[in-house]
Amino acid sequence: MGVEIRLVEQSDEDLARWWRARSIGYLTDPQAGEQELAYLREALDPSRTWGAFEDGRCVATFRGFVQEVTVPGGPLFASAAVSGVTVSPTHRRRGLLTRMMEPYLRRAKESGEAMSSLIAAEYPIYGRFGYGPATWLTDFRVDTLRAARPGLPAEPDDRGRVVLADLERVRREGPELHERVRRIRHGMVTRPPVWWKKATGEYRLAESAWQEPYCALYLAADGTVDGLVSYTARDTWRNGVPDCVLDVKDLLAATPAAERALWHYLCSVDWVTGINAPSRAPDDLLPLLVGDARAVTPTACSDHLWLRPLDVPAMLTARSYQAEGSLVLDVHDKDGLAAGRFLLEAGPEGASCVPTDRTADLVLPAAALGSLYLGDESAVRLAALGRLEEERPGAATTADTLLRTSRRPWCPDIF
Repeated sequence: MGVEIRLVEQSDEDLARWWRARSIGYLTDPQAGEQELAYLREALDPSRTWGAFEDGRCVATFRGFVQEVTVPGGPLFASAAVSGVTVSPTHRRRGLLTRMMEPYLRRAKESGEAMSSLIAAEYPIYGRFGYGPATWLTDFRVDTLRAARPGLPAEPDDRGRVVLADLERVRREGPELHERVRRIRHGMVTRPPVWWKKATGEYRLAESAWQEPYCALYLAADGTVDGLVSYTARDTWRNGVPDCVLDVKDLLAATPAAERALWHYLCSVDWVTGINAPSRAPDDLLPLLVGDARAVTPTACSDHLWLRPLDVPAMLTARSYQAEGSLVLDVHDKDGLAAGRFLLEAGPEGASCVPTDRTADLVLPAAALGSLYLGDESAVRLAALGRLEEERPGAATTADTLLRTSRRPWCPDIF
């Protein structure tokens, strides 16, 4: 009979089969109890969730949904997101991902979504589908004994204050703060209500051991919530001396004052000798917010959000540009979704991007444009790697002048 690719039904039986297959791929607990089924009913878009089924068993999974990605300048741009991609070990190398991915991208473009986004669990997989890494994350470790030496900035004198908060308050006020923050930091993505329910323990899935976090808010002088941090603690003592570590789960700040105050708060917690701060932007302010910048050590750096162009003119006219210039891009795409030659004319007042017959300045694959789009990657760097070609000398420098941004994009979330 072969393997059938179809939409996942909303029955308990079908959802449990899909969850088990996903868990096999992710090496997590395959239990599909009431919590997991309730979570799936809320999290999954039934019109965009596929499974590959053979003899009644799900052997591959694919989840699609629409999310917003903040692009340079602050616009929230709709993207066809991809998640939950797995293939069981018994069915690898049979083209199952291709059979789910290619129709999904075609339908997404037909629906008017101009790009696709995903978090790549493995680097080599998604380039062949036209995705390129567009944001990076850095994990930091803070030695609080050094960070707290004289010179640690005091809390800002703006009459703001840090207050402890319970999970109910975080669930109530966190979404509004996140909406404000993501409008000023490109690369961030939508956090739907189900995200907050999971982060605050309303959904407690068997695959992830729940530990209730401590939470604190930064309130501006007028009482506005301008910052939020959640963290857990490891209560460790050595030879009668506290050697505790904080693990930051989330830290959002809408203002520099809030960001400084929250890091000051964490560095001031009694008994704590170290802080693990994962999933921060590579250019995060943290190292320069403490008295000794060397007390903050990068422990890991990796690619995170990947983008796949579907409609090049729509993408390039949606974002902002800090300089004026023009560029002819010849985009190659083996699937034909983003292929074409386009004239980009851009400046601080806006941009236009239209098909053209002009001679190309840069020739590049769709994946390279995905990497360049949010302003983090350098066209000069990609040219040196042979991942794009300069048809006009200096065109890569022009592309960097137009596309690169003063702050690096940041996507702290996994979806």
